[in-house]
Amino acid sequence: MDWIKALVLAALQGVTELFPVSSLGHTVVLPGALRWGDLLDSDTFLPLIVMLHLGTAAALLLFFRRDWLALIRAFIRTVAKGKIGEDPNERLSWLIVIGTVPAGLIGLIFEKPLASLFSIPELAAVFLIINGSILFLGELLRRRAEPKAFDRQKQEMIFHDLDQLTWKGALFIGAMQALALIPGISRSGVTMVAGLSHGLNHKAAARFAFLLATPLILAAGVLEVPKLFADTQLLLIAVVGGVIAGTAAYLSTRFLMRYFELGRLDPFAFYCWGAGLLALTLFFWRG
Repeated sequence: MDWIKALVLAALQGVTELFPVSSLGHTVVLPGALRWGDLLDSDTFLPLIVMLHLGTAAALLLFFRRDWLALIRAFIRTVAKGKIGEDPNERLSWLIVIGTVPAGLIGLIFEKPLASLFSIPELAAVFLIINGSILFLGELLRRRAEPKAFDRQKQEMIFHDLDQLTWKGALFIGAMQALALIPGISRSGVTMVAGLSHGLNHKAAARFAFLLATPLILAAGVLEVPKLFADTQLLLIAVVGGVIAGTAAYLSTRFLMRYFELGRLDPFAFYCWGAGLLALTLFFWRG
């Protein structure tokens, strides 16, 4: 591990983590494309990537700080009262808990088999193409449920916000999030598609996806980051990389929350198809 490689991955991860294009897929494909094979096979690669994800989690906590303060207070109230009251944040806090469980359990059970995929850039490129297909299909099905109107604002208004998300919907979205443990499948992408399929508007689906991602990223950090403490220089590289990734992720979140007020997932689907096909072409051309 060296500074140049780590900081390139940090900037890449920070930009792509919240965009529905799979940051993990990019951080596996790029080293393969640049012939950084020694990096992918290193024991410190996964802890470094997790540290970069912690920078992303910090950015999400900062951006949604008011939401998280309200959700934590609401959750504590429900525990103290023994029931969920009228406050929408009380219900939303438990929806996030329910949505977090499936991916958390799958990640713990299949940790080692999934970690082995991080050293196969060709596979990550294939899943980037699959990710693009998921995004495109999600939007295609969504269009069929929209009114035949040219005004995007009117189209979005017929779908609901998080206050109408069901418990089953939250569980399904959380289960879909588990697919993001595969390099090339986007966490925000699959959770947004799942949210859209349950009647959420684009902005609500994006907000729930970002809130849902934060606890799992923090939990992964607790498990992996201690492995970096054995090497002081590597720890320093990881910390600086985490700051860069967090800064890029914060700016990405600001952009995406505005974009998804009216924007769609199609452009990201086209990008994933192009990036995946380009990477596969490069890998096969090299032999």
